[in-house]
Amino acid sequence: MSYQEKRTIVNILSGVPVLIAYGIYVFIRTRSGSVDPNDLRFWGITMLTFIGIGVASGIILQILFHIGLSISIAIKTGDGKEREVERDIEATIVEDEMDKLIELKSLKLGFSITGTGFVIALIYLAFSGSAAGMLNIMFFSFGIGSISEGFLSLRYYRKGLKNG
Repeated sequence: MSYQEKRTIVNILSGVPVLIAYGIYVFIRTRSGSVDPNDLRFWGITMLTFIGIGVASGIILQILFHIGLSISIAIKTGDGKEREVERDIEATIVEDEMDKLIELKSLKLGFSITGTGFVIALIYLAFSGSAAGMLNIMFFSFGIGSISEGFLSLRYYRKGLKNG
């Protein structure tokens, strides 16, 4: 498995639990009746909190991933020669044209899902939907768009750009 595939999996693993946790938290709070569905302050604070949790968990997981990657390369290289280990690490994390093309194609899907979610949220609001519902549609479309990006990247890395 390549570095890019592993990095993408780490990104997915940092995004999915946060989105699920948000969904569970919101479901429990709204079902219990402890939150007014039209309280936009609550929704803003909750979404910002979970965005912060997502960013922090993503950074922490990426740091841990790179530490683990460096350790595994150092173990494979053996001998403890720092120059060789550093060279192997740098060679592993290089992105070529294919990686950039995969990223562009994956971003296209992510932005399409996010944009579609935004339009759906506006339509929902236009048909007398609540502002809180609109915010949640947008929040989930951003999360699903980001996660879909990761899965499409994995598919392209596995199957190739022409077969993916």
